[in-house]
Amino acid sequence: MEETPPQPQPQAAHASPPFPAVFTPPSGLSSASVRGSPSIPSPGGTAHFSTPPGPPVFSSPLRPAAVPFRATPVSLHPVPFAIRTASSSSSVSLPTSSAPHFLNGSATHHGHLPSAASHLEDSSVDSPYVLFSAHKVLKQKKLLNAPSLGFGALVSPGREVAPGPEALERDPRRCLNCGAYVNLYCDVLIGSGQWQCVICKKLNSSEGEFVVSSKQDLLQWPELATSAVDYVHSGNRRPGFVPVSDSRVSGPIFILIDECLDEAHLQHLQGSLHAFVDSLPPTARIGIISYGRTVSVYDFSEGVAVSADVLPGNKSPTHESLKALIYGTGVYFSPIHASLPVAHTIFSSLRPYELSVAEVSRDRCVGAAVEVALGIIQGPSVELSRGIIKRSGGNCRILVCAGGPNTFGPGSVPHSVQHPNYAYLEKTAMKWMESLGHEAQRHSTIVDILCAGTCPVRVPVLQPLAKCSGGVLLLHDDFGEAFGVNLQRASTRAAGSHGLFEIRCSDGILVTQVIGPGEEASPDSHETFKHDTSFCIQMHSVEETQSFSVSMETKGDINSDFVYFQFAVRYSNKYQAEITRVITSRLQTVDGLSAYLSTVQGDVASVIIGKRTVLRARTASDAIDMRLTIDERVKDIALKFGTQVPKSKLYRFPKELASLPESLFHLRRGPLLGSIVGHEDERSVLRNLFLNASFDLSLRMLAPRCIMHREGGTFEELPAYDLAMQSYSAVVLDHGTDIFIWLGAELATKEGQSAAALAACRTLAEELSELRFPAPRILSFREGSSQARYFVSRLIPAHKDPTYEQESRFPQLRTLTPELRAKLKSSFIHFDDHSFCEWMRSLKLVPPEPS
Repeated sequence: MEETPPQPQPQAAHASPPFPAVFTPPSGLSSASVRGSPSIPSPGGTAHFSTPPGPPVFSSPLRPAAVPFRATPVSLHPVPFAIRTASSSSSVSLPTSSAPHFLNGSATHHGHLPSAASHLEDSSVDSPYVLFSAHKVLKQKKLLNAPSLGFGALVSPGREVAPGPEALERDPRRCLNCGAYVNLYCDVLIGSGQWQCVICKKLNSSEGEFVVSSKQDLLQWPELATSAVDYVHSGNRRPGFVPVSDSRVSGPIFILIDECLDEAHLQHLQGSLHAFVDSLPPTARIGIISYGRTVSVYDFSEGVAVSADVLPGNKSPTHESLKALIYGTGVYFSPIHASLPVAHTIFSSLRPYELSVAEVSRDRCVGAAVEVALGIIQGPSVELSRGIIKRSGGNCRILVCAGGPNTFGPGSVPHSVQHPNYAYLEKTAMKWMESLGHEAQRHSTIVDILCAGTCPVRVPVLQPLAKCSGGVLLLHDDFGEAFGVNLQRASTRAAGSHGLFEIRCSDGILVTQVIGPGEEASPDSHETFKHDTSFCIQMHSVEETQSFSVSMETKGDINSDFVYFQFAVRYSNKYQAEITRVITSRLQTVDGLSAYLSTVQGDVASVIIGKRTVLRARTASDAIDMRLTIDERVKDIALKFGTQVPKSKLYRFPKELASLPESLFHLRRGPLLGSIVGHEDERSVLRNLFLNASFDLSLRMLAPRCIMHREGGTFEELPAYDLAMQSYSAVVLDHGTDIFIWLGAELATKEGQSAAALAACRTLAEELSELRFPAPRILSFREGSSQARYFVSRLIPAHKDPTYEQESRFPQLRTLTPELRAKLKSSFIHFDDHSFCEWMRSLKLVPPEPS
């Protein structure tokens, strides 16, 4: 049996929340037929990505962790624009030397440039925005389309890197036939300036712009020299816009506070709120609302006195009540520099719940409170037609600090799940919350719901509100450190709005499934071209902490030497400038299976397979089925791509994919599909985060990273096996949303050494997660304690394997003396879980050699 560590009982499960969007075009149709006709979605809702740059990659031994933890985390913000125009190049007017010649029906020229990047390697393979499951594409349809392995990419269109793509303040050149953007792989006829689209192969005019004397001159256009560029249109929403240097410019932040907290929880929340407002920049504008049976909107105009306007929570706010607030004398948004003392006074004035009513039975009007906040954010524009007035200053955020479910007013559910009509009322509440989330998204407002405590919050009801607005829902054990850090990071992460994500591929490549933060765009929501085969997704928000998992297949065997992929995202950034980011990639095609397998990126393939699997695990019983699906998938990969052992029925897993089965074994056992997390609500939230997470966070949530502290303050990275539990050592285990620090029993008895090791491990944990959102829970404990089961349950039980296999997969064992080896062996408690090698053999497979 799998070990199940004791868990606090936060957020009990009652139904699985909606899952991230999965977009599945009809498999039998060409990509051209996908456009303009609805796809066949997989059961599930739409998604949200929450991700940051993951842990740094370092080799062992590591240097001592020395950077102190920042209470105010570094925010994820776009790099200020480096605007470049083509005005200088547009004045170039060189005569064409002669008319183009035509060979086999295609225009050529004696000055023809095969492509602006023909002399370069495919550097776009290593793009920070796109990670392919393989760096080459197999020409044979049957093997490339094998569903067990598959082919795809992880795309992070909103990721910010330094230095970022060059920003061009002009319109992009697009193919008039299919809508693809000009890029570095386009064939350019330098004599006439015509360029050939890499997607549909049609010739397009550049209106003489690309007429140059040599191919090197084409590199003056960034779009013909690099794989990613940003086109900036600053005047669309704010005429006269000038980019500003303050990277923390943002829209107002509304803090919504649960009034129904017991004293212990309230004290923790007050501490987190005080630290939160102290961390905000002076120009940040905040508003404060508390909710219970009523909605209290705090007024900053009364100086240090606490004053609030109160609205009923049993119904949606009326137009008249919102108008009275907006046009009244109250000040409900105020910059921090003017209102910090007032905010601290408001937080200090909060009082614990005084009635003797169980936590779960207290009336909380979350829905009405969010409606009031939205009405104030919209301001006078609430009276005008939707979309006429767009408030400046970037996206607005509503941060809900919730200690329980929405049980009063619009979008509420009964206090008890035993209510005879609970299922119907829950479904009705979910639809209402989904509608409210979409309304927030239309007004560029993101709703993040941060829950804490031991009261179930009815995740299925609150999840649609966060999801459809572009926000996230997070669960915490309490309102303490992790909650406070996430409050800060939620408020400062850079975000764009009104995003449209377009995917274009070479003819013959089909997009079969997209999992990510949005929903399929309607045909009338974007510009269409005559033969546009793109797959378009309406994004709820555009953030650093997001990515899309794109699965692809081929319609038939590939005949060309290269295939092309173009990903474009159009959105309004935090400065309200319109951005079009275009990312173009080219992959070489190969005939040989070994040539293909040698370029498979095991970690990327594992994450894509993991997202496709976890998407289908909507309930606890589904998760059990998905574990069996992983078994079948691993067997099928070995049958299709591996070799049979001579004179045996066993199959040998392909050595090129050696890391893949171990990652999937971690997925099978871990919190996403296994039973090591106590409640289905927690598992549901983790799955939702995983489906929306960037590659770095997804990989850590899939397979934990194990780092041992060594004498002298260095660190050594080891396989995540229980053989790392050596009593004289300290170990850090990074599992994405949780980081565990384990102190061996012998080390713990040495007071000075254990304190130094614990401090170094704590510093390393904080460094690894410094930019991560959500911020992980960091727990430390000693060997043998009850909490140590959190740690043990996430490690592969390799102590059951023969000595030669242990040393092969965990070479550090060879450095131990015989006495230490014997002591380590005697410390393990045997239970029924398979080791990785046992699991592989149970599938009639030979465990792959360690990579």
